Amino acid sequence: MTERVTLPVLQDNYAFLLHDEASESTALVDVADHAPILAELDKRGWTLTDIWITHHHWDHVDGLAPLLDSCASRGWAPRVVAARADMHRLPTDRITYQTHDGDTFVFGDIPVHVIDVPGHTVGHIAFHLPSISTLFTADSLMALGCGRLFEGTPAQMWDSLQKLRALPAQTTVCSGHEYAQSNAAFAITVDPNNAELKARIKDINTKRAQNLPTVPSTLQLEIDTNPFLRADNTALKAAIGMSGSTDLEAFTEIRTRKDRF
Repeated sequence: MTERVTLPVLQDNYAFLLHDEASESTALVDVADHAPILAELDKRGWTLTDIWITHHHWDHVDGLAPLLDSCASRGWAPRVVAARADMHRLPTDRITYQTHDGDTFVFGDIPVHVIDVPGHTVGHIAFHLPSISTLFTADSLMALGCGRLFEGTPAQMWDSLQKLRALPAQTTVCSGHEYAQSNAAFAITVDPNNAELKARIKDINTKRAQNLPTVPSTLQLEIDTNPFLRADNTALKAAIGMSGSTDLEAFTEIRTRKDRF
């Protein structure tokens, strides 16, 4: 059995802890701030064995060094996994396992597949655990959104999102920020006739009114409501005045509108 914890950090980031009961292994996905992570580990009595880094941005890695220092003082030596493509801008002396697209490593007895998802950054990776239907996407596929294209191109991001969309629909999507409410406000402007989206917006507003997270979601829910996954949808294209356009052209327009929203 596995247990997953969605852990709010900083202003709107999420880190994730994944605990495998059989092996007593615990993985952390991204580390913006070490203190709340250590507090959660202590509360649960878990030993940190793995740290998986999705990309180099400060709000996903700045807590790495102090966290590892604290781990060392406790006698822990977690394996730190990160993309080989990001080694030039990560603390390489802290990375113990460099990976790239198509690699598989094992967490306890659970296979972890690495998926290259450039767009937000060119070195961004996602971690897919098919045996427990879990996907850690950070700032690539997000709740009702996708990451801003700081480094990559629209073509790269659209290709990345199609890779993720092709995974089993029941997959749980663990993304890196609490952006669902602002993403929803935009999504309805480009997909105004989407009944599933309207229902999701109500659910998001209810959760946020209670200060509850909207993350994780399911891939099926994203497929049905996330405009960035729906750029090839005929009705959405018509709604944005791009009937007859290519899927990439429609995606680029949606991303451009979101940047200006």
